[in-house]
Amino acid sequence: MSTQKDEQKEYVSLPYFGINKLLPYLAPYKWIVVSMVGLGLAGGLVDIVLPLFQRYALNNFIAAKTLDTLTGFVIAYVLILSFQVVANAISAYQACQIEMYVGRDMKRESFNHLQTLAFSYYNQNSVGYIHARVMSDTNRIGSLVSWGLMDAVWNLSYILGAVAVMLAINWKLALWVIVIVPVTALGAAYFQKQLVVLNRKIREVNSQITGNFNEGITGAKTTKTLVIEKKMEDNFEKSTDEMYDVSVRASHYRSLFISMISFAASLALALVLWRGGHLSISGLLELGTLSVFMSYALGLMDPVQWVVRAISQLITVQVNVERFTRLMETESDVRDTPEVVEKYGDSFEPKKENWEPLHGDIIFEDVSFKYPDGDEYVLEHFNLHVPQGTNVAIVGETGAGKSTLVNLVCRFFEPTSGRILIDGRDARERSQLWLHSNIGYVLQTPHLFSGSVLENLRYGNPDATMEQIEAAVKSVSAQGVIARMDKGYDSDVGEGGDLLSTGEKQLLSFARAILADPRIFVLDEATSSIDTVTERLIQDAIENLMKGRTSFVIAHRLSTIRQADVILVVKDGKIIEQGTHKELIAKKGAYYNLYTRQFQEEMLNNSMEAAFAKEN
Repeated sequence: MSTQKDEQKEYVSLPYFGINKLLPYLAPYKWIVVSMVGLGLAGGLVDIVLPLFQRYALNNFIAAKTLDTLTGFVIAYVLILSFQVVANAISAYQACQIEMYVGRDMKRESFNHLQTLAFSYYNQNSVGYIHARVMSDTNRIGSLVSWGLMDAVWNLSYILGAVAVMLAINWKLALWVIVIVPVTALGAAYFQKQLVVLNRKIREVNSQITGNFNEGITGAKTTKTLVIEKKMEDNFEKSTDEMYDVSVRASHYRSLFISMISFAASLALALVLWRGGHLSISGLLELGTLSVFMSYALGLMDPVQWVVRAISQLITVQVNVERFTRLMETESDVRDTPEVVEKYGDSFEPKKENWEPLHGDIIFEDVSFKYPDGDEYVLEHFNLHVPQGTNVAIVGETGAGKSTLVNLVCRFFEPTSGRILIDGRDARERSQLWLHSNIGYVLQTPHLFSGSVLENLRYGNPDATMEQIEAAVKSVSAQGVIARMDKGYDSDVGEGGDLLSTGEKQLLSFARAILADPRIFVLDEATSSIDTVTERLIQDAIENLMKGRTSFVIAHRLSTIRQADVILVVKDGKIIEQGTHKELIAKKGAYYNLYTRQFQEEMLNNSMEAAFAKEN
């Protein structure tokens, strides 16, 4: 599995371009590609032919001092120019099509592939890293296979065609022009190498500036409370100074590069004029032929420059290709077998007619587990039977590993050994989507999608009626949240629900989960962001809703899970105690210490609040 650490190796070894891996994305548009290449080749050949028109005009009109065939010449010249304009316009349009089509297809496929990957991938890769693979890399690849291909066709055809024509007309004079080409290529290669290094550094510094800017904006309140404005300013100033220095150096090399190309073109032209002039004066070379060589001498420099630049770009884009293909070749740690997919379908094409009803009987059978990026076992030979309708509470200190059991039940991770049975069958014998469709999961940090309140609630059940939606909202006392919003159910929640408070988002998340009518409920410290009064209302509603359903509650306030059928106490990723509230209190072990300490803290807080209320 790839991680951000691979970034450090991407520029070290580049053994092949890997362009062949892009062929599947070009295959659906092969006829557009063929047409674009053909028209681009035709347009490039016209540029080779035009100097020959110039030669004809000089030899047959100016030197001969006659205009006998001028009309036919003009018609032919206009026709070939018109053909070039049309060919260039169509090929440019087709290049744009390919860029957009390939970029679109790669973005779609990578996005869909990301949705099939397990949580471990997202644990090891940041949002920014993944975003760059899906957006930046695909954009650069799309540009390469469209405009890069079209430019390659024109430039290479011009170089080969111009050299062939010059050799055919006068090979001795042609050598005076051609000798400049390798010298120019070597000089261009040197400058391009320096520019690649500097441009890479510019991108790195720009990322630092973006990161500093983002921290300065998102952490503005922290900056002010810690009084570190000067430190933030110094960091930002350091990054921008570095950007200035590197950018100036890059501009310096770029200006020298351009000057070198101009000098090479001028040198080639001077050699043609010097040698060709002697031949023309001696009557060994026509004036029109001399003009052809002058045109080619000037015209060859830009294509040669492009070839050198293109090689550098190919090396750079290869990194994008490798990063994208590495993403697409990443396999999920949790995946359904071909037999399961054949029967139950996958996340994008489910075969719901074959789905059995889920009842919620869960058995951990000799389960051992360690995270894909970890070395130590979190669970070892763990056994637990959770009958249908059982309420399981999981408690422990922060960071103790309370979510591990829930992650295994939900198949966000697979057991390293052993198996988990759901309704008597190994969970791997049925599809992930079948299981996930029967789970209502409410997170400690709730997430809402951009859109309206109604759209977010309907994610729980797209076919729900307004009566069902309103009933779900009322069951968790969320009607007040919607009533306070300007447009009610049609109110926008903002990106990630940012227009709502954490508690309000939590209530809507509860309603969304309830609307899905799941057979398994998972509450991951779901009431920690809600005030005590609302929590009591939700607890009453949840107790009624959970009757007959299997539920897992990761609890922050231990007072809320006293009625649980079984309580699991987790420490350092291991389950150290399990039993009912009364049984664990009687043991006077880890649970007893947690419960009494929290009970004392709550009593102290209540006393302080009462005393404060009395004084006021």
